[in-house]
Amino acid sequence: MGKYEFVAPCHFGLEAVLKTEIQKLGYEIVKVEDGKVTFAGDESAFARANIFLRTAERVLWKIGEFTAESFEELFERTAELPWEDYIPADGRFWVTKATSVKSKLFSTSDIQSIMKKAIVERMKKKYRISWFPETGNEYPIRVSVIKDVFLVGIDTSGESLHKRGYRKLVGKAPISETLAAALISLTPWNESRILVDPFCGSGTIPIEAAMIGRNIAPGVNREFRAEQYRERLSEQLWKAAREEARDGERHDGSLQIQGYDIDRDAISIARQNAAAAGVADDIHMQVRAVKELHHPKKYGFLITNPPYGERLEDRKDLPELYRQIGEAYRGLDSWSMFLITSYEDAERYLGRKADRNRKIYNGMIKTYFYQFLGPKPPRANADKADGTVQQ
Repeated sequence: MGKYEFVAPCHFGLEAVLKTEIQKLGYEIVKVEDGKVTFAGDESAFARANIFLRTAERVLWKIGEFTAESFEELFERTAELPWEDYIPADGRFWVTKATSVKSKLFSTSDIQSIMKKAIVERMKKKYRISWFPETGNEYPIRVSVIKDVFLVGIDTSGESLHKRGYRKLVGKAPISETLAAALISLTPWNESRILVDPFCGSGTIPIEAAMIGRNIAPGVNREFRAEQYRERLSEQLWKAAREEARDGERHDGSLQIQGYDIDRDAISIARQNAAAAGVADDIHMQVRAVKELHHPKKYGFLITNPPYGERLEDRKDLPELYRQIGEAYRGLDSWSMFLITSYEDAERYLGRKADRNRKIYNGMIKTYFYQFLGPKPPRANADKADGTVQQ
């Protein structure tokens, strides 16, 4: 087996979470940068990274990295990359996306066009042909430019990895599956503990928690672009990765995960999505306002994505909403709360300063992951409140 380099983009602020995931898969970390992690692995990483990673947006097969400050230099540097080692003569290839930040070359459409021409010229010489039928497998190329440094890779995922396949329906302002999984990973929650999301919307946080609790690989039930690359990657490689994923699932015991929302339609959607994910029996969904939130057991977790008030007309409701969240949390004995929001007055109306605060970018929106830490449960014996032995 050869050695390959891959780049896994992620939400800004969550690089350490993704790095840990990649290391747990047994792959070598090459570099950690803002919004992405570069790692090395054998050919199994094409399948295993796509199937197992919960917090990556996609997996790129890295082709090269170079500096270019003019379009002439961009053409030359692109043509120097060994494209024939990656794309066969009948492959269909195009620069599907380019992003440019603080670079002299900022026209992404020009970057895409020039790079495509450079690739064609390189491959004409190497394959000794003047025309490419492009009737074979697809090799979409993605380019990221930051301060004139170009990072170039082939997208092995196809659809973004946040598309697990279970979320057929969405509610208003849904949180992405990858971000939800990352937020859960940033808490001490485990499958033996209670988890409640009082603003569950289409159910993403409870569903991702149930998948983590059951150790269900996020990509086990979907397909990926690189599965087409049979000239390089055998079907058995993908089969083995899926068998590994299914063998690792845990279906014994019960989970204590609950999702509430004031919107009856949202709860209906959440239940359908949970069923599609195979975790409907692990989550209790209910129509309930946050001010009605209470729970008799101790040492639970609130992990939630409440409204941000991104629309101007909604912002007037935020002070009262966050007061209600704060009052509900104060009524929960020994609980911890983890809350993501862009609302900068959140702590003021929650009535308490967070123990920790982490900046995360949700797309282009700067958000804060407020962490309110309750006491740790007893370690010596089972917690009578929830009937489980704490780790």
